[in-house]
Amino acid sequence: MIVLYIVTGILLVVSWKANATKTRKALKIAWKRFARILPAFGLMVMAVAIVLPLIPPEFIARSLGMNNRWLGMTVGSLLGSISMMPGFIAYPLSGILLSQGVPYMVISAFTTTLMMVGVLSFPLEKQYLGTRPALLRNLMSLLIALLVAVITGFAFGEIAL
Repeated sequence: MIVLYIVTGILLVVSWKANATKTRKALKIAWKRFARILPAFGLMVMAVAIVLPLIPPEFIARSLGMNNRWLGMTVGSLLGSISMMPGFIAYPLSGILLSQGVPYMVISAFTTTLMMVGVLSFPLEKQYLGTRPALLRNLMSLLIALLVAVITGFAFGEIAL
């Protein structure tokens, strides 16, 4: 993540050197947009912070570690779609799930939908994108996540042709 910050900083300096007026104007626009979505984003983060501790990792592992991988993938994608957590929590959680015997394709469905599908963020998306684009984005993300999970199942030998 630090590399991303460094690259962004370098590109900002390059932009400033190329045209300071346009860069200043772009930064003002970015700040105004950020300030406009900050209250809604803050409420969303607070909701996640309250709900997340209520769902223990053991419960998630039990729910996802079923013998039926297809059902596990479905449950994982549903849990991932209605949950919301940052990557620095999601990826270690995936490691915990893997150590508890949850199949790779189920973990893939869970983490991919967790990052891409936003049931909790839908009201915010609807507000800024509109209902149809927000719905379409979430539906496409769900389909892509399920495709990624199936490909992961093939790659790790959990699904045979």
